[in-house]
Amino acid sequence: MSVEPARVAILGAESSGKSTVAEALARRYGTLWVPEYLREFVDTRGRVPHEQDQYAIALTQRAREDAVARDARRFLFCDTTPLMTALYSRVYWGRVDAQLARLDAGHDYAWTFVTAPDTPWEPDGLQRESEEVRQLVHSMLLETLAARGIDYMLLEGDLPHRMRQVEALLGRI
Repeated sequence: MSVEPARVAILGAESSGKSTVAEALARRYGTLWVPEYLREFVDTRGRVPHEQDQYAIALTQRAREDAVARDARRFLFCDTTPLMTALYSRVYWGRVDAQLARLDAGHDYAWTFVTAPDTPWEPDGLQRESEEVRQLVHSMLLETLAARGIDYMLLEGDLPHRMRQVEALLGRI
């Protein structure tokens, strides 16, 4: 009987290093990570999502977590969660679809890390908006986590510093 790995949410605004951190942590802990499905969605469709795409994007992200969890060891690092999809829905459309809100409410991660927007913002085609949006999303994320009582660790600085912050909490194995 296998033990379910502890799921670790890596949240943050665009261009704040979520993917870099998630991949590095998976390597460090000898386990797996779940890339952000939104990137694949944008790349394969050649467009940003519409409001009606949001629930399916979040559902696919969560399904990929479930599929990868079977093969992960101890931790599963998740590059974003439905919480971020819901947050971006509020940013762009001023509301969150009821199905997405229900999925978002199930934020059941063992740990939540937030990548600070303290690295240079870099444009990335259709996926990234602007430094202003990055800062707005970061503020909204911290407010959302506080309002929902979700504990988190803010990861700041360069990648080695962020890794040390996580290792201080998760251990060095």
